[in-house]
Amino acid sequence: MRRQVAASFFKLGRAAWAPAEQAGAVRHFADDANLKKTVLYDYHVAQGAKMVPFAGWSMPIQYKDSIMESTTWCRSNASIFDVSHMCGFTLKGKDSIPFLESLVVGDIAGLKDNTGTLSVYTNEKGGIIDDTVITKVSNDEIYVVVNAGCRDKDLAHIGQHLGAWKSKGKQVAMEVHDDRSLLALQGPKAAEVLQALTKENLKTLTFSSFRRFDVSGIPVWCTRTGYTGEDGFEISVPNSHAVALTEKLMGSSAVRLCGLGPRDSLRLEAGLCLYGNDLDESISPIEAGLAWTVGKRRREKFDFLGGDVIRKQLAEGVTRRRVGFISQGAPARQHSEILTPDGKQIGEVTSGAFSPCLKKNIAMGYVEKGHDKAGTKLKLVVRGKQNDAEVVKMPFVATHYFKG
Repeated sequence: MRRQVAASFFKLGRAAWAPAEQAGAVRHFADDANLKKTVLYDYHVAQGAKMVPFAGWSMPIQYKDSIMESTTWCRSNASIFDVSHMCGFTLKGKDSIPFLESLVVGDIAGLKDNTGTLSVYTNEKGGIIDDTVITKVSNDEIYVVVNAGCRDKDLAHIGQHLGAWKSKGKQVAMEVHDDRSLLALQGPKAAEVLQALTKENLKTLTFSSFRRFDVSGIPVWCTRTGYTGEDGFEISVPNSHAVALTEKLMGSSAVRLCGLGPRDSLRLEAGLCLYGNDLDESISPIEAGLAWTVGKRRREKFDFLGGDVIRKQLAEGVTRRRVGFISQGAPARQHSEILTPDGKQIGEVTSGAFSPCLKKNIAMGYVEKGHDKAGTKLKLVVRGKQNDAEVVKMPFVATHYFKG
């Protein structure tokens, strides 16, 4: 369900995806000094992480295990991801919901207190500025998380419209949570691990629900969500307690640290979009297969940026759609051409990799209308070679969200 922005992990070079180096090696790039670092940076390095530049941050792409091993571990156990580079902020005030709804497509007012949803910010042409997880804490408090690579443009975009609202006497205040870190605990054993450290009954915390409670005496904000397709939690914690909380969670033998490399494999297997690859400002939520994010109530007025464009797309259809593929040969990557069997180009791959869990090549991309049905035979061009491919339904790997 979420979301890191970058041109592609693969632009980091093949070295970023190489097998883990020998345990004990110091694994970080020499230019780390020019990058922002999360509170957990030193902890990552001490654990043998390979640090890479990502969206202006120095982030762990993998640890001592391989990306393949780390991906399958998360599917069967529990993994911790440091996603503190992402930007969290809160909107407060009686006009917070109407303000936010002027910028996103979701029905935020219709959410129950302490529940959330995936949504998107749209521009005047209906394109996606960013995807975001929005939690309605109450009628006058909204907790929002946006992508690291979109932080500057998102905050500028929101700030511009916020200024206009305030000039009209509207009551909305925004607080960016740079004093907090964000950890994602994911996998089928995540709930068992977290439950052992808190008195909160996690069986009552269902998918997309939000709650504030203590974990080993540390106050956290916890949302039952994630970017892997597995059950899990995203835990916002004060920076001063981030390392201690990580160490507490790592106290379980079921838990391993997990980097951005396996995180990308996991989200792709779950059919989840990566902003900058599968989503951008030229792609609408309808084309992206995210029509469900446009709330039923919002379809009455379409009173958000680009609403008229999206109204028309819902009524008349779109000329391209995001689809999934299983392919033969070498894995397709971003920008690989998608061809019909007779050689006509009908689209382009936006994400692709070898699936550690399925042991098959998987990809997603956009194809012209009429070529988007499951079972359609196509070709994906990889290093000049046309490889057989078939359109399949997503997710590639079944999701396991906890719904009670």
